[in-house]
Amino acid sequence: MPPQPPSAAPRDEPVIRDRGDACPGALRLHAADDGFLARVRVPGGMLGADAALLLADAADRLGDGHVDLTSRGNAQLRGLGASCGGALQSVLVRAGLLPAPTHERVRNIVASPLTGLDRRGLPDVAPWVAELDRLLCAEPAAAALSGRFLFALDDGRGDARSLAADVTVLARGADRALLLLGGTPAERTAGAPGAGAPDTGSEPAGQRPVRAVLVASADAPRAALTAALYFLDAARAAGTRAWRIAELPAEHALTAAGLTDRLAAVGIAAEAGAPPAPAAADSASPYGPDGRAPGPGTVTGPDGTVALSVLAPLGRLTTAQWRLLAGLTGRIRLTPWRGIVVPGLPAHAAARELAALAEAGLVTASDDPWRSVTACTGRPGCAKSLADVRADARAAVTRATGPLPVHWSGCERRCGHPRGTAWVDLVATPEGYDLSAPGRTPRRGLQTSELPAALADARRTTSHDAAKK
Repeated sequence: MPPQPPSAAPRDEPVIRDRGDACPGALRLHAADDGFLARVRVPGGMLGADAALLLADAADRLGDGHVDLTSRGNAQLRGLGASCGGALQSVLVRAGLLPAPTHERVRNIVASPLTGLDRRGLPDVAPWVAELDRLLCAEPAAAALSGRFLFALDDGRGDARSLAADVTVLARGADRALLLLGGTPAERTAGAPGAGAPDTGSEPAGQRPVRAVLVASADAPRAALTAALYFLDAARAAGTRAWRIAELPAEHALTAAGLTDRLAAVGIAAEAGAPPAPAAADSASPYGPDGRAPGPGTVTGPDGTVALSVLAPLGRLTTAQWRLLAGLTGRIRLTPWRGIVVPGLPAHAAARELAALAEAGLVTASDDPWRSVTACTGRPGCAKSLADVRADARAAVTRATGPLPVHWSGCERRCGHPRGTAWVDLVATPEGYDLSAPGRTPRRGLQTSELPAALADARRTTSHDAAKK
């Protein structure tokens, strides 16, 4: 099995933080080697064309001309100047992307990207996204949440639930919702690599929801906020400055009974609910569980319109690609698997527009080799990286295909490593790349000229099914 990042190991001792989290935001910029980085929260990944185009203009005028997608469905701008904060804030206010400056880093809400867009007959949770965001921004106490605390709103298909959020709301038919709290350290399942980068969506590693209560669907957003405030009270009582629910010490762990009492205090009726089986991370695709996360292609909606689903190679788009997507129907949805869904196309235009997106360099087919390749930022953006991993990945992508996915890391922290263990791992070292794969003897110090052949061999000699064993 490939070595896992340090954060993947279960913690036997309570986590004690000596500071607040350092997650970047739109106002708190992060200094990287290629300039400053801004992370713009996009609740549910849902963006209108006006906001998307203003973000592209900011990327061109203030940054490096790209928009990066994160594994929480947010957008990042890189290559920003040290003095651009005021100009960027002005753009984001005009775009409606900064409704509450004091809360901008806590608007971490992921949602099922295809909710309301396909014919599965599942509830549409898009209204939950808007209402939870409104409630978060209006609650002064919520500003104390860390930038890593995550809400997931799942329409019942299990995609958002697989992201190990702190608070998950899972639709149970049209009228009920199951509210799940993230587990305590002793209750985590092993084997889900975390990531050293702040916005991976897989920290704490291997967390699974274990506390569950049922509420009315109409109460779901308010119940989710109440659960977050319950966590803040527990974190203050613990005195450990926990960033996430799974970091709470056992004696301060959240309970279903405690949550039920909190909900009753704000007029929300709740009853015990059975948590679903833990969501298994799919080892074959970096973009999510089998049959859950949207793959590339077309999706026919209940009204006969078609949604296009595409992926961005390595989660990075040029502003030209971004504008092309935003201009198709005036709406886009960013997914937690670094993809983009464009809803509302007329059926007769779908194939033509999908072909245009493929021509623009986006992943539109399930057999595209980029679908199973991920990488950290690498050089020149990260001071800790020992290689330009993205350039090396591009050089090898078409010459090193196979059933196992691959993640490229610029150092041993393995930032951005997707969940699951059946991966080929390439880690840059001072001597070259170390390669490891399930059931294979690790190889050390591979030079870039050796990588395509070595990587192709590792990816094709271990099947997906064998890797799961």
